[in-house]
Amino acid sequence: MGSEADVVVIGGGVMGTSIAFHLAEAGVRVVLAERDELGSGSTCKAAGGVRAQFSDEVNIRLGARSLEAFARFGERPGQEIDLRRVGYLFLLSRPEDVAAFEESVALQNDLGVPSRMVSVAEARRLSPLIETGGLLAAAFSPDDGHCTPESVVLGYATGARRHGATLLTHCEVLGIDAAGGEIRAVETSRGRIAASAVVCAAGAWSARVGAMAGVALPVEPLRRQIAFTGPMPDLPRPVPMTIDFTTSFYFHGEGEGLMLGMSDPDERPGFALDRSDAWLPRLTEAIAARAPRLLDAGLAGGWAGLYEVTPDHNALIGEDSAVSRFLYATGFSGHGFLQGPAVGEVVRDLYLRREPFVDVAPLHAARFAGDRLRPEINCV
Repeated sequence: MGSEADVVVIGGGVMGTSIAFHLAEAGVRVVLAERDELGSGSTCKAAGGVRAQFSDEVNIRLGARSLEAFARFGERPGQEIDLRRVGYLFLLSRPEDVAAFEESVALQNDLGVPSRMVSVAEARRLSPLIETGGLLAAAFSPDDGHCTPESVVLGYATGARRHGATLLTHCEVLGIDAAGGEIRAVETSRGRIAASAVVCAAGAWSARVGAMAGVALPVEPLRRQIAFTGPMPDLPRPVPMTIDFTTSFYFHGEGEGLMLGMSDPDERPGFALDRSDAWLPRLTEAIAARAPRLLDAGLAGGWAGLYEVTPDHNALIGEDSAVSRFLYATGFSGHGFLQGPAVGEVVRDLYLRREPFVDVAPLHAARFAGDRLRPEINCV
């Protein structure tokens, strides 16, 4: 175990391993501390979707930059991630959503994202499983898709080690020495690591980590569940990531069947990771209304994972103003995996005091102290 580093990265999911890779590649001495196995938190429970279809300009830029990195992942850092660019299709059934997506698509196009509004008929052609009753329009981008989260973590972890980073698993962070507003060390279950900087990439556990240094990170854990259908041999492929925006019901191809999920408005914040059947009646109702053929496929398993949610459903990225060199990248509210590559690059530049490719100042945690909320509309 390394007892000294320039930076300690806390959290070994996609965000932490990406940050460790980008820092180590730049010559920074990095120790990453993960209390379990790499990718064992929210990352391994992610649906794996990747996209640049957002309403917030910062998120569009982060998503697009990450898509570029995912496309080159086999070269840098060097790992097959099974990227399938099947597109994201948002199904819209409320006039106000159509208007909002038209504005978002225009902004996305200005930023180089090839998204477009499509008719109901074209939506049905793109995703033949859907029932179109009540739909008014849809939004589609062919560059979006999905890949394998565990492979992304493996690629970044391998690359980080290749560049000299130390990645410690089963290493729980117990405290942060930030006396006088300066980082001095991180106390872990495997000993003390002297360091002058910390990056919190602890996902749903970030509020606890921030509190260790006296930093308020308003992140709450929220259980989300995913289910899988049985084999569907007659499934028309490819299947885009298809989202019924009104209900949040979504599905995409996975193996011989489909992965599907949906938010549960009755779910309360907490660290529960057990699977519950309470969401299934609402899910079944959404399937029956929007993709009734899936009812015949049956469900063949699933899992529960944690979203890391902020009050405005947008990320926290920055450096604390009171505790020098306490950096954070957390609170992504469901779109962290897909922004991992770009955020790793941004945090590297923030640490090196270089100007990142996108201004992330609007995502600083201090926005919650005033009236500067930054809501992201296109959440799944």
